[in-house]
Amino acid sequence: MLRTRSGTPDYLIMFCLIFLVVFGLVMLASSSSYLGQAKFGDSLFYLKHQIWYGLLPGLIGFFLAYFFYYRHWEKLAIILLLVNIVFLILIFTPLGLQAGGADRWLYLGPLRFQPAELLKLTFVVYLAAWLSGRLERRKTFWQGYVPFLILSGIVSALVVLQPATTIVVILMLTALTVYFVSGAKLKYIFGTILLGALILATIVYITPYRWQRIQSFLNQTANPQAGGYHLNQAKIAIGSGGLTGVGYGESTTKIGYLPEPIGDSIFAVIGEELGFIGSMGLITVFFVLILKIFLLAKKSRDHFARFLLVGFGTLIALQVFINIGAISGLLPLTGVPLPFISYGGTALATFLTISGVIANISKYN
Repeated sequence: MLRTRSGTPDYLIMFCLIFLVVFGLVMLASSSSYLGQAKFGDSLFYLKHQIWYGLLPGLIGFFLAYFFYYRHWEKLAIILLLVNIVFLILIFTPLGLQAGGADRWLYLGPLRFQPAELLKLTFVVYLAAWLSGRLERRKTFWQGYVPFLILSGIVSALVVLQPATTIVVILMLTALTVYFVSGAKLKYIFGTILLGALILATIVYITPYRWQRIQSFLNQTANPQAGGYHLNQAKIAIGSGGLTGVGYGESTTKIGYLPEPIGDSIFAVIGEELGFIGSMGLITVFFVLILKIFLLAKKSRDHFARFLLVGFGTLIALQVFINIGAISGLLPLTGVPLPFISYGGTALATFLTISGVIANISKYN
């Protein structure tokens, strides 16, 4: 395919991305201040860590992806995915690091990162390349559906073993969305959803801590000091914010009451400090960004670009929905971070690199 002339990126997408990154750093400075001071004697410890290990590598990834013609990702797709799979396997060797009862980190020299987060880029890129290269076969069972199922199964198994079940759910729903957009038969989509739901239900049932999360979600008022404590504190934080919030930096629940105020609970701190107006403002920016990505996908005449955009847009949408839904009590708590906002260097760097790919596509489409 010949390269079309490069234009300018979509300015609204760029504005949303810049806003989310800056807003995330500002809110992290507030939500992490007490924790940083208590643990390290530095109220800005987590902010500095996020800038050094998340923002800086993320900006490098963004600009490399922004100036890297998106069609070239198609040629690198299989290599990137295979390297990522090797990283996932290495987690279970002495190079892996256990944190929070899970083997999710990998040490390679001075680098420490989460390979499962990188899958949000490499798996979507490979899936888009694979589907765009077999447009005539994607509807068939043996040449389309079975290879899709095998690939998804391998990736899912490696991530579940860490364990990181929610990442698997997000990746598989993203994969199914891209597969559906590519023209796959609905019976394959529904069959995969049913199979995945059965496997997920079994995994949840046989692992006590996952089952406890479901029970806490279904009975949120029972024994609030046990499994429901996290959710109750999040609700208190959001409810305390009212319409306009208690003021930036004035959250009280982050001072030893709210678990994970810098991670998956950061939206509760936002709700407390900035209120309903601030929370809805953030949700609106996410909505505009996701909508623009899908509209760009709809306009694109390039199958590879369309599949990439649908994958990345779905990925961001699912993660935002699951995070805010869980911390608001609409879904079980899962530990999913809020994109661009929550603390986490690998996650921020990955989403910034994804953003660079999106911005590059917007220049050519």
